[in-house]
Amino acid sequence: MEPQRPRQRAGLGLASKGGCSQRPRIRNPVEWLDRQTFSFHFRNLSFANGRNCSYLCYQVERLKHCSPDSSDWGVFQNRVYPETPCHAELCFLSWFCAKKLSPYEQYHITWFLSWSPCLSCAEQVAAFLKENRNVRLSIFAARLYYFWKPECQHGLRLLHHQRAWVRLMSLREFKYCWKNFVYNQGMPFKPWKKLRKNYQFLAAKLQEILGNTMNLLKKKVFQQQFGNQHRVPRPHYRRKTYLCYQLKQLDGFTLDKGCFRNKKHRHAEIRFIDKITSLNLDPNQSYKIICYVTWSPCPTCARELVDFINGQDHLSLQIFASRLYFHWFKLFQRGLQQLQAAQVSVAVMTRSEFEDCWEEFVDNQGMPFESWDKLEQYSESISRRLRQILLPSNWNNLEDSFRDLRLGSPSPSSLRSDSR
Repeated sequence: MEPQRPRQRAGLGLASKGGCSQRPRIRNPVEWLDRQTFSFHFRNLSFANGRNCSYLCYQVERLKHCSPDSSDWGVFQNRVYPETPCHAELCFLSWFCAKKLSPYEQYHITWFLSWSPCLSCAEQVAAFLKENRNVRLSIFAARLYYFWKPECQHGLRLLHHQRAWVRLMSLREFKYCWKNFVYNQGMPFKPWKKLRKNYQFLAAKLQEILGNTMNLLKKKVFQQQFGNQHRVPRPHYRRKTYLCYQLKQLDGFTLDKGCFRNKKHRHAEIRFIDKITSLNLDPNQSYKIICYVTWSPCPTCARELVDFINGQDHLSLQIFASRLYFHWFKLFQRGLQQLQAAQVSVAVMTRSEFEDCWEEFVDNQGMPFESWDKLEQYSESISRRLRQILLPSNWNNLEDSFRDLRLGSPSPSSLRSDSR
């Protein structure tokens, strides 16, 4: 049966010639959407009918010293002008270029769109990003516009190649929009039927289009391997090492992310170092790397991470561990101390980090993170132990520690029984 298809967005045909090529006249955004408009036009149907209008909710953050300094909020809708039809994306660009853009400022723009951009809009947005390297753009779309059309797929890839962060709106983004852009009169957001199922379908399509090769973790794998329980709950299973990382610019824009697990004779940390090294990052720019690991690094990996970070002043490395690996052995304690001495932040995952890992690296099908029993209690207990290890009074001579770290890998039979 032929699926329901979106109508051509008002004012433009699909990738119409010249329709989006001219800049629309400048108009100001509105502040709010009403509840009915949001619920109808942002409903994430796989195939939508009768939704030929496009809405764009935006947040513009002006960055100062790589932190948000001020922000603007608003909503644009595509309109049909007598002379120049335009889509919401181009209305925003005209407004932003005329009223906000300065070559001496850094900006992070977030869009929440009812439809992903058409080819013509995508081409112009990509050209804008290429010309204005001081602007970073994150796009969250409720639905994909003609995702089966090669030209629309090409437009999404153009945006992706110009550093735009293109994603589908999940339950979290719908709640965020409802709270910040909808005149909700104090009423909570109520998810519609099949929201999560439709998100899963559209996210898979977008992944196919963008060629994203990062394999998301299955929910069961995440819950088993990142669980911070002191003992493995029944039924018993082996807890292995997984490392999930995000490479960010200091303005918060994510350049790369991925997930590694141990391979034979090659730990996840070493594979992570190889990946970051292969990116040939610009030493004149500053970067922040956040790592979530199921087990804290072994002594050999700690030494490799120290060697990797030393002399790279443009890199800041943060490591959040779900559990501490053989923390009662001095050799493993010294590895953590060496990381701390090398200005590598070592901490224990709390609920906040588990939630972020769930959102970024797990095939969660749009479902929110659900805490397991005593998560906070286990996290605090492990944190106390780590603080004790990292106390300066517990550090031995660092020169001796560094020499110890160069003894080579621990014996797999004696130290790998917990299946790192």
